[in-house]
Amino acid sequence: MTLLKAEMVEEDSPVIAKCITQLEGYFARSLKEFDLPLLMVGSAFQQSVWEALVAVPYGRTVSYLELARQLENEGAIRAVASANGANALAIIVPCHRIIGSDGDLTGYAGGLPAKKKLLELEGMSRQTQLF
Repeated sequence: MTLLKAEMVEEDSPVIAKCITQLEGYFARSLKEFDLPLLMVGSAFQQSVWEALVAVPYGRTVSYLELARQLENEGAIRAVASANGANALAIIVPCHRIIGSDGDLTGYAGGLPAKKKLLELEGMSRQTQLF
């Protein structure tokens, strides 16, 4: 809250209600793209990674290397992975869709079993993952 200079207020919010509805839709497989106002605090580089994450379509994966290439900074694979891990809005900003170059599931703050479940929810399997 310090970076946003915001105060925590516990109350109902239309944005929170919309978020809950959209998450329910996502887990019911009826929503494939979130439409929520996002304010993410991070460096310009982190912001660019998070924007790229949002662009990865439902049911698709890309590798950390491919994400770095999309950002025109192939040498920044570790920085991309670090920014991916710093994403505070997992699922909504789909960091679970980023995998290793060899197709392995790597790195997920919620744990690899959760990452696997999210990808399976989106219809992904080891055989269908696309880079």
